[in-house]
Amino acid sequence: MGAGLVLILAVAAAAAAIVLAGFAFTLPEIRRDRVRRTLAVFTGHPDAEQSRHQDTRESLLQRAADRLGAVLSPPGDRERLNRLLGLAGNPPDWPIQRVLRARPPAMLVTGLLLAWLGNGLNGRAGALTGGFAGCLFGAFLPLILIYNASIKRQEAIQRSLPDVMDIMVIGVEAGLGLDAAMDQVARSTRGPMADELHRVLQEMRLGVARADALRSLTQRTTVRDLKRLVTALIQAGDLGISVAPILREHAQDQRIRRRQRAEEAAQKVPVKMLFPILLFMFPAIFVVIIGPAVIQLVRSFAGG
Repeated sequence: MGAGLVLILAVAAAAAAIVLAGFAFTLPEIRRDRVRRTLAVFTGHPDAEQSRHQDTRESLLQRAADRLGAVLSPPGDRERLNRLLGLAGNPPDWPIQRVLRARPPAMLVTGLLLAWLGNGLNGRAGALTGGFAGCLFGAFLPLILIYNASIKRQEAIQRSLPDVMDIMVIGVEAGLGLDAAMDQVARSTRGPMADELHRVLQEMRLGVARADALRSLTQRTTVRDLKRLVTALIQAGDLGISVAPILREHAQDQRIRRRQRAEEAAQKVPVKMLFPILLFMFPAIFVVIIGPAVIQLVRSFAGG
């Protein structure tokens, strides 16, 4: 009965995938494909030619996944995904099209897996509930992974900000301008903060004003200390104030905040260690301490 139900669910999932694929192919092609095809026809640029050959090499299954990802991702979801990708640093291996392409296979795999588990636990009702929950989980799985990557990246920015501030203070007090100090940090350090400063400098080289480039930096981060620093630098540039005292004050504040965060993390350690000690260490200690007494009592009662 269980194997038959799993087979029925697999056939239903395959039929649904075929129907969705047919529906996706009836939709107009996405804007990216239209732009690349137009560039390939009306320009002789090598990138456009490469894009045209890449289109010819794409498999039918890959195009179906692209269309299905577009169908399953409303505009609000895409905006949220773009926001999370910006916070995660826009990984080159995971552009938004690849993330959308991974959503239908994730829904299919997690749906079948949870349907099989639900069938083993609660029969047909569990299989249907598990399949539905698995499809929902698979739809949100790319967002969850990117959200996790964005949190880790913002934490890395928070940890590296005091050191970056110290380097910028040394550079500005040595006679460098703000742009040269940021360039020195971007070239001499590694990490998310250096990448963000490098992007700010690239935008400025392309003609974007410094204030606008710094404002776009605040949109790519959730670190409040960095946002306060950017706001102070923008106001200093608008008012014509020297940035050296501002950087020095923020660097001192960042060192104090880093020490406070370290003390806070140290105070949380005993609370975090409490539950592992109760679950793993105390039972072993009880066995070692009370075990011989229990054995002696059992022997005494058995002898009596």
